[in-house]
Amino acid sequence: MDDAMPRIAPLEPPYEAEVQASFDAIMPPGAAPLVLFRTLARGARAWRKFRGGSLLDPGPLGLRERELVINRTCALAGCEYEWGVHIAIFAKAAKLTPDEVAATAGAGSAAPLWTEAERALLRAVEALHARAALSEDEFADLRAHYDEEQVLEVLLLCGFYRTVAYVANGLDLPPEPGAARFPAA
Repeated sequence: MDDAMPRIAPLEPPYEAEVQASFDAIMPPGAAPLVLFRTLARGARAWRKFRGGSLLDPGPLGLRERELVINRTCALAGCEYEWGVHIAIFAKAAKLTPDEVAATAGAGSAAPLWTEAERALLRAVEALHARAALSEDEFADLRAHYDEEQVLEVLLLCGFYRTVAYVANGLDLPPEPGAARFPAA
C-alpha cells in the first residue's frame, strides 16, 4: 500500500445524519471515522452489511485474545492498514509487548513468547489462513483452552478480518494517521 488516495474516495464531512449516527455508534467520542468506514459508507448496502456482521463488540474473548486473533489474521493477509489501526488503538490496553506485537506480524505461533493458550489460538488463526480449516488436533488444542462460544468467536473473527483485509487491500487504503506499520523484516 502506498500513501495515495484509496481506489474509491471516502465520504467527507458533513455526513448525512444516518451515516453520522452510525459512525458515532462505533467510534470513540470526538474521533474521526476511519477511512475504511468512510469508504464503505459510500455504498449504503455495503456499510449496512459490514456493520451487521462486524463483530465490533467485545464478545466472549478477552481483549488480549481478541487482538491476537485480529492482528495475526490481518498480518497473514498482508493488511498493514487494519493491523496498524489495531496495534495503535488496542495493543497497549491488550498488554501486548513490542516483541509480541512484532511476532503477530512475523513468527506468529512459533515465537517463544506465548502461553500455551495463546499459542493454540495463534496456531488456529494460521491454520484457518492457510487451509480455511482446522485439523482434529488443532481444534482439540484450541478447545482445551477455550469454550464453545469462544471457539466460535475465533472462527468468526478470522473470517471477518480476512474480509476486512480484502476490502482494505483491494481499495489500497492508506495508513490511518498514527497507525503502526509492519516491522521491517
